[in-house]
Amino acid sequence: MATAAKAKAKKGPQKHTFAWEGKDKAGKLVRGEMTSQSQQLVKTQLRKQGINASKVRKKRPPRGKPIKPADIALFTRQMATMMKAGVPLVQSFELVAEGSDNGNITTLINGIRDEVSAGGGFAAALKKHPKFFDELTCSLVDAGEQAGALETMLDRVATYKEKTEALKAKIKKALTYPISVLVVAFVVTTILLVKVVPVFAETFSSFGADLPAFTLFVLNLSKAAQKYWLPIFAAVAIFGYTFSQMRQRSQAFSDLVDRYMLKIPGIGAVLQEAVVARFSRTLSTTFAAGVPLVEALDSVAGAAGNAVYRDAIHGIRDNVTSGVQLNVAMKQSGVFPTLILQMCTIGEESGALDAMLEKSAIHYEESVDNAVDNLTSLLEPFIMSVLGILVGGLMIAMYLPIFQLGSVV
Repeated sequence: MATAAKAKAKKGPQKHTFAWEGKDKAGKLVRGEMTSQSQQLVKTQLRKQGINASKVRKKRPPRGKPIKPADIALFTRQMATMMKAGVPLVQSFELVAEGSDNGNITTLINGIRDEVSAGGGFAAALKKHPKFFDELTCSLVDAGEQAGALETMLDRVATYKEKTEALKAKIKKALTYPISVLVVAFVVTTILLVKVVPVFAETFSSFGADLPAFTLFVLNLSKAAQKYWLPIFAAVAIFGYTFSQMRQRSQAFSDLVDRYMLKIPGIGAVLQEAVVARFSRTLSTTFAAGVPLVEALDSVAGAAGNAVYRDAIHGIRDNVTSGVQLNVAMKQSGVFPTLILQMCTIGEESGALDAMLEKSAIHYEESVDNAVDNLTSLLEPFIMSVLGILVGGLMIAMYLPIFQLGSVV
C-alpha cells in the first residue's frame, strides 16, 4: 500500500487538455487550447496572459482507432528522435502523446509514461503491453537501458520496425492486387447473371427457336445464381471467417497454410525472399545490440512470420547451442539460399556478422521489391484476360441468338 501511494505521488496530478474561449485586453474574442491539471489553473494562466476566460471545458480525447504496427514503428522513431535531441524521457512521452491523433495510442503512451515516472524501467513498461511490443523490442530497449545508450538502441529498433513494415507492405501489395481484382470480377459476374441475363431471357422466350448451347448454359447458370446467390455469398463469407479464425486459433492449421503458401507459383518465391530478408534484418539488429546469438535466434524465430522457417530457426538455435557454427547450422536446415549462407560464412570468419547480415537484408529487401513489381506486371494482363473472358463470354452468349436470327433473316 505504501509503495502504491508513493508511486501515485510520484506521478502527480493527471493533466488534461482544455478548450477555452474569452476576450483579450483589447476586447477581441479569442479561442485556444491548454494542457493543465484543472479548469481553475487554466483560468489563472489565461489571466496572467491578459485574457478573461468566459468558457473553459475539458476536451474529449480523440476517438481511438486500432493500434497498428505502423503506429508502433512511428512511436519508436519519434522517441528515438526526441532522445537524440536531448529531451528527457518522460517529457518525450508527453510530446509524442500530444502529437498523436489516435486516442488509443495516446492512452498507451501515457500509460507507459506513468510507469516510467513511477520509477519503473522503459523496457519493463513495454513488457506490460505484449500485444503491441514484442519480445525483441523489449530486449533491445532493455539492453539500451543497461548500457546507457537508450537513444542509439531506440534508433536501431525504429529502423528495424520501419524496414519490417515496408517489407510487409510489399508482400500485401503482391497479394492484395490480384485478390481484389478477382473479387470484383466475381461480384460483377454475379450482378450480370442475376440482373442483366434475365432481361435477355425474357426476350429469347418470344423467339420460338432453339437457342445455342452456350446461351442455354449461361441462362441455366443465371437461374441458379438467382436462386442461390444469397446462400453462395453467405457460404463465401462463412468460409472466409472460419479460415481466419482457424489460422488464429489452430497452430497446426496455421502452420499448414504457411507451408502451402511457400509453394504457390510466383508468390511463394516472393514470400521466401521476404522471410529471409526479415531473418537477416532481425538477426543483424539483435546481434549488433550485443544480444547473445542463442537469445537472438529465439527472437528471430518469433519474428520469422512463417512456420517452415520458424521451425528451421529453432533447429539452428539448438545446433548453435551445441557448438555448431551459424553458417553450418543454416546450411543443414536446407531452407536458406546460397547467398545468405556465403555472407554468414564471411561474417563469422571476419568477425563482422552483423554487417554481413545487414547487407543480406538490404539485398533481399530490394529483391522482394523488384519481384513484387515484376509479379504485378505479369499478373495485370492475366487478370485482364480473366475479366475479359468472364464479362465478354456473358455478352457473347446473350447476343449470339440475335446474331443468328439476323443471319437467318
